[in-house]
Amino acid sequence: MAESHRHGHGHRHADMLSVEDAYERIMAYFSSLDVEEKPTLDALGQVLADDVVSPFYLPPLDNSAMDGYAILQSDIVGASPSSPKLLQVISQVAAGQMPTMDVVKGSAIRIMTGAPVPNGADTIVPFEETDEVERKGKGLGLSEIEIREELPRGANVRPAGEDVQKGEVILKKGTVLRPSEIGVLASLGMSQVRVIRRPVVAVLATGDELLHSRDPIEPGKIYDSNSYSIAASVIKYGGIPKMLGIARDNLEDMNQKLSLGTASDLLITSAGVSRGDYDVVKDVLMKRGEISFWSVRMRPAKPLAFGVIHGPEGKRIPHLGLPGNPVSTMVALEEFARPAILKMLGRAHLARPVIEAILEGPIYNFDERRVFARVEVTRKDGSYYANPTGPQGSNILTSMSRANGLAICPEDVPVMEAGQTVKVKMLNWNEEVQI
Repeated sequence: MAESHRHGHGHRHADMLSVEDAYERIMAYFSSLDVEEKPTLDALGQVLADDVVSPFYLPPLDNSAMDGYAILQSDIVGASPSSPKLLQVISQVAAGQMPTMDVVKGSAIRIMTGAPVPNGADTIVPFEETDEVERKGKGLGLSEIEIREELPRGANVRPAGEDVQKGEVILKKGTVLRPSEIGVLASLGMSQVRVIRRPVVAVLATGDELLHSRDPIEPGKIYDSNSYSIAASVIKYGGIPKMLGIARDNLEDMNQKLSLGTASDLLITSAGVSRGDYDVVKDVLMKRGEISFWSVRMRPAKPLAFGVIHGPEGKRIPHLGLPGNPVSTMVALEEFARPAILKMLGRAHLARPVIEAILEGPIYNFDERRVFARVEVTRKDGSYYANPTGPQGSNILTSMSRANGLAICPEDVPVMEAGQTVKVKMLNWNEEVQI
């Protein structure tokens, strides 16, 4: 992949890409994946591949909105507690049953909520507007009933097709399936549904200094956290992570681990992409594909690699190389990997919500890069406040753990002081922050 450069505001940024340029180049490589058919419940969070058309009316028949009595409205004109109307109860119908008799003048059929309205009936009287409770209390049967309220014709009758008309497009292609849509599909008897499949994202950490979580700690070594934060993010965004483990800084191990990732839709590596790293990662990536190594005008996450790895049978797997510092990894993941995964899922809306908040601590911009400061957003007295989550070094993962948003300091602003208004990209919108 040929790398071009866009000039920044100053000479030292001439070889840096803007965040937007990096985003556009990366996103150009991704599109919706192919379609799969799967059990409806398993498709939660996925995107419909086709319009869903109802094969019938919902509800299929006029049905009762209340427990009560199906009657003719003309029989209860003038009914009141002091002047009730007495009707003969000729039958009963429960939800799931079909009525066996018709309502005629002077009669009523006891009916349960959701049961089909009998022929002849045009109104449902709730049992609370009758003397049913008193009759039961006295041990009397329900062969007749007093109606104590005049109701308008059609009261408490849910008409057939009130929810869904036969032949109607209920859910459009491209709809994200939430629990409510899963319920709609189930109401149409759809046990299977066609959706855009989830992307498989291979995750590979690189470096001789890394330990597996199961290993005892050793001097000079650190545990691999990036694989876990990346894999967890992939799951949260809707993908399927495939953890490849740790590639050591030698050609043989790097090649072997990369080969495990060639059946995926995206390969994400962490570390090995900055100028100070060993050349092993870069050499292997360049030989296995077409990769560009970029400096992006942002902090954290300046070093970035992107391109394709060649797989079997001519397959080209997009590869996103993230920096090794844990916070840099998370911010780059948020800016570039998340929208790529959502695009593969067929999602139309890729952006996080952005709010305006009042800073509760300063944000310093040392070298004219776009700063993504980790902040905790709270709401007080009708306004949002953004409090930086302690030291903002790219190695301090707890600063990300305590954050629910990224406050954005523009490239040309050297410092944002407490009290200023800042734009915040929300990471956990309305989970911790109440509107």
